[in-house]
Amino acid sequence: MKDPSTKSAIKLNRASLSRLSDRVRIPRYDRTAITNGIVHIGIGGFHRAHQALYIDNYLEQHPNSDWGICGVGLLEYDRKMQEALNSQDCLYTLVERSPEGDRARVIGSITQYLFAPDDPQAVIDTLSDPQCRIVTLTITEGGYYVVEGSGELEINHPVIQHDLQHPSQPKGVYGFLCAALECRRQQNLPPFTVLSCDNIQGNGKVVSKMLVAFAERQNPELGNWIAKNVAFPNSMVDRITPATTPDDLEMVSEQFNIDDAWPVVAEPFIQWVVEDRFCMGRPDWETVGVLMTKDVHPYEMMKLRLLNTSHLLIGYLGSLMGYTYVHEAMADDLIRQAVEHLMAEVTPTLKPVPGIDLDEYKQTLVERFSNPKIRDQLPRLCLNSSAKLPKWVLGSLRNKLQQNGSIDYISLTIAAWFRYLNGKSDRGRSMPIDDPMADTLTQRALEGGSNPRPLLELTELFGNLSQSSRFVETATKYLSQLYELGTAKTLSQLLQS
Repeated sequence: MKDPSTKSAIKLNRASLSRLSDRVRIPRYDRTAITNGIVHIGIGGFHRAHQALYIDNYLEQHPNSDWGICGVGLLEYDRKMQEALNSQDCLYTLVERSPEGDRARVIGSITQYLFAPDDPQAVIDTLSDPQCRIVTLTITEGGYYVVEGSGELEINHPVIQHDLQHPSQPKGVYGFLCAALECRRQQNLPPFTVLSCDNIQGNGKVVSKMLVAFAERQNPELGNWIAKNVAFPNSMVDRITPATTPDDLEMVSEQFNIDDAWPVVAEPFIQWVVEDRFCMGRPDWETVGVLMTKDVHPYEMMKLRLLNTSHLLIGYLGSLMGYTYVHEAMADDLIRQAVEHLMAEVTPTLKPVPGIDLDEYKQTLVERFSNPKIRDQLPRLCLNSSAKLPKWVLGSLRNKLQQNGSIDYISLTIAAWFRYLNGKSDRGRSMPIDDPMADTLTQRALEGGSNPRPLLELTELFGNLSQSSRFVETATKYLSQLYELGTAKTLSQLLQS
């Protein structure tokens, strides 16, 4: 691996923009003339490839805007992002990759980055400032502290308990939001809108319920004020954005002559659907392609149940069969057919989506998954499955059970996860399980083997689904086959049945 910093590549920062190649699009607005009306918590690859790009486009159309972005990192892990962005005046390279070629663009919409562990008060002050009108979130599915079985706030989580007991020194998202909203309430300032951009069904409703529950524990008057005054729009976001690799740094250096500490790569496809419900104004996002609507629900159901559920199945099957990348797994006809059958099985649980042909959408998904330039790695798809699978898969399962419809491929997805949790591929290759519940999950997977019950009895994940004899029998069937026959033969038998 070559180190881009040792080459002649141009170090990315504000002063070097004019020296970049004509092949690289740079911000076409004066970054010093904008103010930050948006605070984004959880700056990672996805936000930088998605919302920050939309805002970058918006700032080009509306110079001197007050809708720039201040980024906030809450976790110690975020220190690396702080160091990368602050060394580059918060600029970074976004490369859209397709079989037709690569297109590079420097994004300038993030103008400030705050690292909360070093200075929590600076984050509270920024959120409390009336200049902040929207707080957006990409904190991952597990970052909302929801008890899956009950849908209630995980009140005993150490971060929640710390923030309840130390309101002026918060660590978690609810602690920071409440500290700032209390400041605004005390000063008779209007609240900001909280806009979740995570892959959770009804994400606005979820963050509203959790934040109010937290606030009521801390200060009942604040909880009541938040419930009455803060807007929590639902949203649906979509763009495949793999984790940045050393190869990506080298590609940006070699192809575009940019020395970027943390570029981001993404597919060409992008979509954002937002419920038009804000309490302190918003950008005219329609002008840059955001679909503003009264009802996000059909769009989010379509995306979560077709794209995200398929991603899980690809991740588990591909890993078990020894593949590394998503496009490699999709080149395997058995996996591709299983994905197509899963989408067909899930489709009857969806309502009509305005302006969307579901057959075309599903075909587009297969093409997007198969894009060889993205080089999306399977472990990313399997990451934190205990937070993802219940939210993306189990709703479809419950609907299909109510409809008395086929549950073969949904059950296969769950069985494949259970087999994946064994930690060994079909050929015995080690598969690290990266999940907050890894110890419990792997212990139960090894204990149960081909019997799914030890895992299904985790009611915090599966609720009462272990009481459905039809589902348990179907899951047992496929888990047993995955252990006894291996993944390829299990798929062959199912596809021929």
